[in-house]
Amino acid sequence: MIRDFLRKVSALIKKEFITIWNDPKTRGIIIGLPIMQLLIFANAVTMEVQNIDAVILDRSQSVESRELLSRFENSPRFRKFYYADNEAEFKSSLDRQKVQIGILINNDFARCIKAGKTASVQVIADGRQTNSASIASGYASQIITGYGAEIKPSIASNGTSIAPSVRNWFNPNLEYKWYILTVIVAMLSLVTTLILTALSIARERELGTFDQLIVSPLSSFEILLGKSIPPLIIAMTLTMVMTGIVIIFFHIPFAGSFLLFMASIFVSLLAIVGAGLYISAICNTQQQAILSVMTFMMPAVLLSGFISPIEDMPRFLQYLTWLNPVRFFMVLSRGIFLKGMSFSDAVMNWIPLIIIAVLTLTLAGRTFKRKLG
Repeated sequence: MIRDFLRKVSALIKKEFITIWNDPKTRGIIIGLPIMQLLIFANAVTMEVQNIDAVILDRSQSVESRELLSRFENSPRFRKFYYADNEAEFKSSLDRQKVQIGILINNDFARCIKAGKTASVQVIADGRQTNSASIASGYASQIITGYGAEIKPSIASNGTSIAPSVRNWFNPNLEYKWYILTVIVAMLSLVTTLILTALSIARERELGTFDQLIVSPLSSFEILLGKSIPPLIIAMTLTMVMTGIVIIFFHIPFAGSFLLFMASIFVSLLAIVGAGLYISAICNTQQQAILSVMTFMMPAVLLSGFISPIEDMPRFLQYLTWLNPVRFFMVLSRGIFLKGMSFSDAVMNWIPLIIIAVLTLTLAGRTFKRKLG
């Protein structure tokens, strides 16, 4: 009896191995996915902040201020420096997230040092990225304090010091909830849309109703449109509800235009719908669709700047993020919510999302037509 039991179980185990190995999609998931994620995790996930870009407004234009700035330029933590000519240019660099921090040196910097007084240097960080802002401003403060300690022996008055004054724009107290909740609104909308669209066609195949769609008078475009609209409506409604909860119950100020925010969510979700429909078109079962969603979601979130700044990733991964709709989704969500992103800045993030939406929806349509044929 035991031998018969083991023989049956062994046969079933052998059959399962053969089934898994003979399915190219499953084989790719169990072999390619872990290796791909390992490589991405190893390179993209880091809590260390490097390659910091900074904007400089040096009103002093003195030997002392240039010596201080040379300490920043020689630091391995910093990468690019943009020298602003006025406050508007300085502010614009931080607004558009061109840089992570700003260094502002007042015109009395050298005079205070020579007079033995405390000289102040403003360090302004982008509070939309709470972790990066805290670490980057900490690096800057260390450099400023270190420079002050170096010049003390050369000054007659031992009272001389240089005090960094740190300010955080768009999130003054670096409230982590401000950062995480604005991102979660976008993430939950994304996940809802992706899962609903990914399961739509696969569900029809699994339930055996896909043949009814084929013989129906609807064209492939009409079928895809019918599959796209419900997830979009559900995700948009969910986004409005979650935004209301974040504002009312968590007291996070909404700085931007609500209409611009919803338009940005709609454009972002279009790109996600295309990805979801393509996944659904190539999958035969809902289980395959869910596994494919997980395959897409993990790298997309990691390469979005949600966990680690994109600037700290290897160069080839930074280029890869331009194909990732989640990256622009999060920039729009944080930017409109926390700083009141302007229409022109929002459009600059819409453009890559529209391109991704056109590509993914076209690919999904062609794949669906091929399946119908």
